[in-house]
Amino acid sequence: MPHLFEPFLARGLTADNRIVVSPMCMYSSDDGFANDFHLVHLGSLAMGGAGVVVTEATAVSAEGRISPQDLGIWKTEHVPALQRVVRFVHEQGALILTQLAHAGRKGSTHAPGKGHGGVPQDAGGWVPVAPSALAYAPDYPQPAALDQAGLRGIVDSFAEAARRATMAGFDGVEVHAAHGYLLHEFLSPLSNQRTDAYGGSLEGRSRLLREVIQAVRAALREDQWLWVRISASDWVEGGWNLEDSVALASQLRALGVDLIDVSSGGNDPRQQIPIGPGYQVPFSERIRREAQIPTAAVGLIREPKQAEQILAEGRADLVALARAVLREPHWPLLAAEALGAQGRWPRQYLRAR
Repeated sequence: MPHLFEPFLARGLTADNRIVVSPMCMYSSDDGFANDFHLVHLGSLAMGGAGVVVTEATAVSAEGRISPQDLGIWKTEHVPALQRVVRFVHEQGALILTQLAHAGRKGSTHAPGKGHGGVPQDAGGWVPVAPSALAYAPDYPQPAALDQAGLRGIVDSFAEAARRATMAGFDGVEVHAAHGYLLHEFLSPLSNQRTDAYGGSLEGRSRLLREVIQAVRAALREDQWLWVRISASDWVEGGWNLEDSVALASQLRALGVDLIDVSSGGNDPRQQIPIGPGYQVPFSERIRREAQIPTAAVGLIREPKQAEQILAEGRADLVALARAVLREPHWPLLAAEALGAQGRWPRQYLRAR
């Protein structure tokens, strides 16, 4: 059997293959609620044969959204619509996680196609929060630096969101600590200039993420997965880097994290990223090897043979796809054919196999 179609087992849960639908923001919610779009979008990706589907960044608080159109899980009223999505994905034989997120200083911004930069408060925007009062870019909102009460509130909001995710039936959660959003902002010395216990050294800058992980793990059942997405590098001199990521991953493993979803960039507009096929795979490989924790590789993985090779060479445990499955939602079924595997076809589609 090709490595791509081997089961992946953790905490008693089994994904029937190693293909993950990566979280992708859709900016299609009103007041954070999932709707028919999310059911059809995520449901179709599960029908396409992926082993694990991860929702888009799902805000743990209203002010934690990127845009006013973001999906949310900050109130119990959000749960029933999410349950509907989870139920359908499970019926297709896939597992589903929700990505718990707080946008930090990149919050209160326009969704793609709706404008640029910050959303004014009189147009539905808000004052975002951050480790330090440093705007991401000149046209982004000026954030307020979090105080001790605010930090406690962030930890609590992630824990409460994890409890709601359990109510909705998710198989686990992925904590978003990448792409320049709040938890990544704390990790990077480019965005974190605090002088208290949450700044300075790597130990201080990673403190909030570690507190969030401890609170989320405690809020989940033992048999639910806990993943963390990180940006392995800021791609800016003096920023967060791969050595930091390896050290962090080791700490997170000890706190009960099951997998590191390895991406990069997003925290500083000065970033210089040498984009090419599989350009982030070396990050995944080194974190997996040195931190001794399962990883998912993501980023311009397009071809079945490319994905198979990543797994065969031990560079990752899972392969996450984003734009590739938007272009072709049945990518896993086509990959199964290309690699000589069976694939998980919906019974209604068997005549096309």
